[in-house]
Amino acid sequence: MNPVGQPLQQRPISRTLMISGLIGLILFVLFQIVPSLTQEDFAGEPVISKSEARENAALFAAQNLGYIPETGDRWIVTYKSDSAFYGYMSRESLLDDYSKRKLDRKYPYDTFHASLDSQDDKWADLAVDLNMYTGEPAGFTRIPAGAGEKGNGTEAALTGKDETEDVISDTSLSPVQQERLAQPWLKLWGADPSRLKKAFASGGFGLIYTDSSVKIGEAPLRYAFKFTAGEVSVFRPGFSAPEWHTAYVKSQTSAATRYTLFGYGLPTFALGVLALIYSILRRQHTSFARGAFLSAAHFAIMMISTYNMLPETAGTGAEDRITSVVMFVIYTLYSLLMSALLYFSLVGGNGLWRKEEGLNPWPRAKEPGYGKYVMDSVYAGYIWAFVLLGVQTIMFIILQYTLHNWSTTDPTQSPYNMRYAWLLPIVAWLAGLSEEAVYRLFGIRMLKKIVRSTLLASLITTIIWAFGHTLYPIYPISSRPIELTVIGLLFSYIFLRFGFIAVMFSHVVFDSILMGATLIFMQEPVNVAAGFITIAMPFVVGYIVYRFNPPGRERKPQSLDLGPGPGPGSGPEPGPIT
Repeated sequence: MNPVGQPLQQRPISRTLMISGLIGLILFVLFQIVPSLTQEDFAGEPVISKSEARENAALFAAQNLGYIPETGDRWIVTYKSDSAFYGYMSRESLLDDYSKRKLDRKYPYDTFHASLDSQDDKWADLAVDLNMYTGEPAGFTRIPAGAGEKGNGTEAALTGKDETEDVISDTSLSPVQQERLAQPWLKLWGADPSRLKKAFASGGFGLIYTDSSVKIGEAPLRYAFKFTAGEVSVFRPGFSAPEWHTAYVKSQTSAATRYTLFGYGLPTFALGVLALIYSILRRQHTSFARGAFLSAAHFAIMMISTYNMLPETAGTGAEDRITSVVMFVIYTLYSLLMSALLYFSLVGGNGLWRKEEGLNPWPRAKEPGYGKYVMDSVYAGYIWAFVLLGVQTIMFIILQYTLHNWSTTDPTQSPYNMRYAWLLPIVAWLAGLSEEAVYRLFGIRMLKKIVRSTLLASLITTIIWAFGHTLYPIYPISSRPIELTVIGLLFSYIFLRFGFIAVMFSHVVFDSILMGATLIFMQEPVNVAAGFITIAMPFVVGYIVYRFNPPGRERKPQSLDLGPGPGPGSGPEPGPIT
């Protein structure tokens, strides 16, 4: 960071840093990109479009489920995933075996859930699950009107909950009747009757056939049926995770919720209050106007991202509209709160560093050398992002061999459940801006006032930040904070050595590469193009800033200092965290 009032000059990128960045990028490609390209499941086969999913669902429903198309009918398509079963296979290293045996074709764990939204009141719920790659049916739901709550699969997509699990199977049917109704579907799916063992239940699924000759780990192949109004209302062929695994995940999720609330939520709220206080106390050394634009942009991006991440719904009733309005208000208030936290962190953090350290962590436009400083920060951001990707890769390998960590799917975060998948990368700008402002620009200097140590302050704010990521579907949950503590300390180092703009860009580039790769793997032309644009966008933004602030259009140095000079305790620029 530069001293207050001095022309801006970014630290040069050393040869060692460049080599480290190159090594990090190579590690990332070899251990994270290449395995995704060479995995067995549907290698090179693109995901079907949602319009194709609608057509396939309507055709299957018309041929097999008694559906008669009506004018105004539409099929809502959402992405669903059996996260429990996928997680079990990931944990037990069974994914390759599942793919090699082609079980993922007939019994996919990832599906498109096509649900009917019709003007006809005949159906409470009519939906078809489809293989995302082949478009073949993978199960269905058909609940007549009056037999259950109307649902369109949106809740299932957001929570992973089966929207039919509250519908109890019809117990008025005799076992013989249930078997007779199930036989056509077993035949259609190519089940061998001689290998099936049946079991009847009083609630939930009424009839379950098990084929123990086809197993994935401890999980045998099952054909599960529910019955309503004398018909098969739900058919779910496939596998289920063992109960001990689902119990483990439930306990881990419960612990992650506590860590998020008490380790992240409350400390972050406390930082927000302190940011407000110190924005006022250090107002002579900062500007209340500067953070307004970034905070407003942050709020706008949050609202766009929130809208984009809400799957399309089919609810048209008063209750659905009220729920939508309430949720919109909640998301708006949350976005306002987070944007306010960002604003006061920018203002308060800038004031603290200028007053307490005599340093300029967040330079203003038109300061001498600002345009070149921003471009140099962008270059540093890219190099450091490559380093961070390599470090993350190494951490994944270490945690895999020590804690045996594993991950699973999360439909709530999937771009397949977004209205416009290509908008996914805007989240990278939210994280890079807000998290670096709160936990680095403001958090480190604020905590240093308390603990009197830059390293300890960096560690505390990093741990708070890391606890905010424990609800990600990575297990055991302790692995995520360990990984992010290392990453967060590196972000702290970048901030202390290169300043706020550089660390913000490093964070944005880091996330943009990960999210851009996700879009590229989706293989749709618009998403592939968006993926490459996403990776280049930080450079484009930096270059635009540079063009609007070229050398020669700068204020004189004496106009830079806001308020009196640094007070007692000011010192030279802090060195590396060691």
